Amino acid sequence: MSHRSINPHCVRFRGVAAIPLRALAIAAFSIAGIGGSPRAALAQWSTTYETFYLQAPHNWVFRDNYQGADRLFNAFDYGHAILYEKLWTQPGAQTSLLENDEYNKLTRHILVRPPRVPLVENAIEVNYAKLAPEAKAMFDWSHILHRQIYDVLADERLDSLAKDREVARLVAYYRTRPELAFSAKPKSMKLMQEQPFSLAFRKSYPKFNGLIWGYHWLQVGLYEPLVVGKTAEQRQAGVRATVARFWQMLADPLTTLPFQMPMTAAVAPAFADRYPDAAIIFDNLHSMHDVVSDILANSSVPRSRKRAEILLAAQRFRDDTSYVMTVAAWRNMSVQMGVENMGGMSVGFLASPPTPTVTRGAVMQHDDATGAMIGFAFGSATGAGGAHDGMEGMDMSQKPASPTPPATPAAHAGMDHAAMERSGAAVAAAARDSATRAFAGVQQRGMMAMGVDQTTSTHHFDDLADGGRIALERNVSDSTGIEEIRRHLQGIAKAFGSGDFSTPAYVHMRDVPGAATMAARRALITYTFRPLPRGGELRIVTRDALACAAVHEFLAFQRSDHRVP
Repeated sequence: MSHRSINPHCVRFRGVAAIPLRALAIAAFSIAGIGGSPRAALAQWSTTYETFYLQAPHNWVFRDNYQGADRLFNAFDYGHAILYEKLWTQPGAQTSLLENDEYNKLTRHILVRPPRVPLVENAIEVNYAKLAPEAKAMFDWSHILHRQIYDVLADERLDSLAKDREVARLVAYYRTRPELAFSAKPKSMKLMQEQPFSLAFRKSYPKFNGLIWGYHWLQVGLYEPLVVGKTAEQRQAGVRATVARFWQMLADPLTTLPFQMPMTAAVAPAFADRYPDAAIIFDNLHSMHDVVSDILANSSVPRSRKRAEILLAAQRFRDDTSYVMTVAAWRNMSVQMGVENMGGMSVGFLASPPTPTVTRGAVMQHDDATGAMIGFAFGSATGAGGAHDGMEGMDMSQKPASPTPPATPAAHAGMDHAAMERSGAAVAAAARDSATRAFAGVQQRGMMAMGVDQTTSTHHFDDLADGGRIALERNVSDSTGIEEIRRHLQGIAKAFGSGDFSTPAYVHMRDVPGAATMAARRALITYTFRPLPRGGELRIVTRDALACAAVHEFLAFQRSDHRVP
């Protein structure tokens, strides 16, 4: 028996039957502001139970093999929990509390250094958990399905047929809890976007809403490289690239985060084709996340009605009859919403994030029978003259005009020499400006990851015969910064030693050259931290020729991108 850990949500065993330790009856919650009618009082009674992983030898494989990606889920849990808690407990708070304070805390600290273990969300969303424990239990149960499917797809001991059997077994296990399980029938966007309370959150908190959609993009998107990768190395590289794309989304939140809720059939089409029930469950789960945010954020829903509205939405998302559309219509709707508006596909993407074809906050209308887009209830296509209401009936078959293609050499035939020189100078200036912005981004993300100003610190990336050396020191008197550097390098030593290179991927917004080989040959490399007077150094040692070459490739890239001699 391999016992990992215990928390209030689940008992974690690998290959051991998951036996409930206790059933908890939660009765008569004292929730301020809930009405006192017999019906309302009855609604305050609920029975919830502990939720557990299904017994399986693949449990926690994803955490073992993809530590950097797995830890981000812990940060996502915090983001959802703090969002609901703030919306419920501080309804009159300034918008900047979530849009600035909490957003910055999440993107600059918690996501950069995510928790190493899953969080006890009840300790974060204390009051929201009392308001709607049933909805919270639904989310917890679905997140277990999420994580167990990652484990199956990450287990290199399982062949394709075995993975299919295990995913089917997990979905069947998930559906044994009808009081918690989301329907595997696709739900119309009307359930999320056309209720009296709808759109309140995305309109008032566009940055935080985009961040939540970025979470959802990565949560469904990570399945795709695990499905389409043909080898373990391809799957590892694919996951690293998908995580790097998520970091890229945070570069300019109102421009690069998703403009529409990511749909699994668009973002991860191979996964959705292979496991449609799971894909639909996850879309319904993410849709309800938006619904709860809207109910809590919309002041037109009295506090005495918020619990009832959340429970009504939960019932509709569980049943197989409310707001249901066909699987074919769901797939068509996912495509017509535009994957470029959802952050793009999670594999095979271009270097830059896609350009959305709708305005931020746009609400598309669609035909439930076919999934076809028929217009906008709010916002517009970017080629339609800007955002405005009342675009019902717009012909969605008329897509925005494509951008003008770059000129070919033949197009220069009629240009005089001076004009060509001016054109070349403009291109060179644009390239320099792009390089300047890219370096500024590396500096900014480096500060977030390392905790110190990069412009007043000195990096060293030295090749050595048996590996290399990374050193970072402050150039100014800064005892706090020195401790930050030492803590960062000690954390990097542990992460690199376990094959986790997510921090450099975040700083450089790409899969860093050499990292894949260093991760694969981590057993042949040692990482040793040593304090320096103004910071610290990380010594990288290996006797393996391939690992040493990878270390040198990794350090060469760092020197180039950090502009260090």
